[in-house]
Amino acid sequence: MDIVLQAERRQPGPRSTLTKLRKQGKLPAVIYGYNVDAIPVILDYKETAKAVQRYGRSSIFKIDIEGKQVNAVINEVQRCALKGTVKHADFLSINMAEDIEVAVPVSIVGEAIGVREGGVLTEPVREVTIKVKPTAIPESIEIDVSNLGIGDSLSIADVRDSISYTVLNADEDILATVTPPVVVNDDTAGQGDDGNQDIKATEAPESQA
Repeated sequence: MDIVLQAERRQPGPRSTLTKLRKQGKLPAVIYGYNVDAIPVILDYKETAKAVQRYGRSSIFKIDIEGKQVNAVINEVQRCALKGTVKHADFLSINMAEDIEVAVPVSIVGEAIGVREGGVLTEPVREVTIKVKPTAIPESIEIDVSNLGIGDSLSIADVRDSISYTVLNADEDILATVTPPVVVNDDTAGQGDDGNQDIKATEAPESQA
């Protein structure tokens, strides 16, 4: 299915111009790569966000620049540090006949043994970078954590041979780990640093003669 995003060329300008465009609901972006010189453009922020949310960031988008369509993937986004909204996007034009490098999300399947025993599953690396034909980009890479006990980890080296794509991550990248449960010592509840109850006593005043 073609995912078409409408874009308009924009003239490079000062930061104030970009701020004004964002207030108008536009997303400043640039398209570069295969058969394309760097082209500054603007897209509709809501429509772009809706398409990315529905189809995934690793999808191939057809960017329609005033009638000319370019196949592209999202290469980089810049976000507002306070609001988390996207301030700028880089789209990489691609050759549909050649392999590309693309980051796809990791999808955890199964329930780890260690989690059933009270451990906590964490995912230090949530994306893997693979080399693949544009038409064969998967929605996600499934990683089975069923056999992980408390204290166990699953690295790229452990799953590389089971993934049917060329994975570019380092072997030591950790995809999942099960940490021990946090133990709260109830005996120290309500006590000060020295182990005594944290109660402030007030001495009764001496009686006046």
